[in-house]
Amino acid sequence: MKYLFVVIGILISIPNMVQGQISNVVEKFPLPSTLSESSGAIFFNSKLITHNDSGNANKLYELDTISGSITRDVAISNATNVDWEDITQDETSIFIGDIGNNSGNRTNLKIYKISKTDYSNTANVTAEVISFSYADQVNFTPNTNNTEWDAEALISFDANNLIVFTKNWVNGTTKGYLIPKTPGTYAPSPLPTTLSSEGLITGATLNPSTGKLYLIGYSNILQPFVWVCENFNGNDVFSGTNTKTNLSSLSFEQAEAITYVDDNRYFVTSESFSNIISDDAKLIAFSTNDAVLSSTETGLESALLYPNPVTDYLYVKNILFDSIEIYDSRQVKLYEGTRNRIDMSRFSEGFYIVKINSGTTYTIKKILKK
Repeated sequence: MKYLFVVIGILISIPNMVQGQISNVVEKFPLPSTLSESSGAIFFNSKLITHNDSGNANKLYELDTISGSITRDVAISNATNVDWEDITQDETSIFIGDIGNNSGNRTNLKIYKISKTDYSNTANVTAEVISFSYADQVNFTPNTNNTEWDAEALISFDANNLIVFTKNWVNGTTKGYLIPKTPGTYAPSPLPTTLSSEGLITGATLNPSTGKLYLIGYSNILQPFVWVCENFNGNDVFSGTNTKTNLSSLSFEQAEAITYVDDNRYFVTSESFSNIISDDAKLIAFSTNDAVLSSTETGLESALLYPNPVTDYLYVKNILFDSIEIYDSRQVKLYEGTRNRIDMSRFSEGFYIVKINSGTTYTIKKILKK
C-alpha cells in the first residue's frame, strides 16, 4: 500500500503475566531493491519470508537476516498479486492475504493457502483459495484512502481460524474478522470489540509462546507504533489489555509488517517512500521481556498423558496430583478439574498445553488433539 503523504512451543504464557517492554529497537539493514514494497513477513526455517504489495510479482522471497540477501523466491502459480498485504503461518500452511482495499470497493478479497511442504520443496506452488467479504459492508463506492474497508494485517489465530484486521483511513478504529482456514467463501461479521488504533494498522503477528498479539502501524506523520494485546477473552482479541508503544527512536518509517522470531524477538519491515521526504525499505528488529512459562523440575515429570494425539478421552497416569488445567496456544484456559479421565471430544484440532499441579509444584506437557 502506498502512503500518499510520504512449531507451537511447549512453553506458553499463562495468566499472571508481567507486562512486556519493547527495547533494543534497531535498524538492521536496508532491504534489497527487489523488496522495496515489502508488506508482510513471517519467520520460517530460520529465514524471513516476505512479499511485495499491489501489482508486484506473485512471489514469496526468503531473506537472510544476517547478510540481507535474498536467498530464494517461490512463485504462487495460480495467484495474482492484486494487493498482497500480509502473510501468516501455522504448523502446516502459509497464508497470504490479498486483502488490500484502499478504495473500499473490492469484491474479490481472498487469502491464498499453501502447504509448507510444497513451499519447502519447489519454486512453484499452487494455492488453495479462501474468499471473503465483510458482512457489515454495504457501501462499495470507491473512496481512495478514505475508507473503513482497507486491510493489511492477518494472523493465524488457532487451528481452524485466521483473523483479518482492518486499516481504517476514516477514524482509525480497527475491527477483527474471524475467517476459517478451510478453502471456501465466507462473509464474517466483526468481532465484538474494536481497537482505537490512533493511526493505520499495517501488520500483525500472534506469538504462540506468549499468547500476545502484536500489531504494527504508523501515524499520519509516519511515526511507527506497536500495539500489544493480551489477556483477551476467546477470539475477541481487543477485549483484554491493549498497550501502545511508539517506536520513537526510529525516524519517519512506513512500517508495514511484523513477525515474531522467538519468545521475545520480533522483526518489522518498512516500505520505501518518496514525497516531501524519502526513505529506503528496511528490516527493523526489537526485543521484549514477555514472560513465558517453564516447567518446574519435579517428580511430576513422570506423569503420562495418553493417547497423544488424543481424539476423545485423555488419561493421566503414573502420578498423584491436585488439579489439571488445559490451555490453548493463546493462554485461554479451557479446562480445570481433578479427574484423570478428561473428555476432549469437543476440543478443536490443534496443540494444547496441560498443566499438572501438585501442592506448590507443577509440570507442563504438550498434547495434540486430532
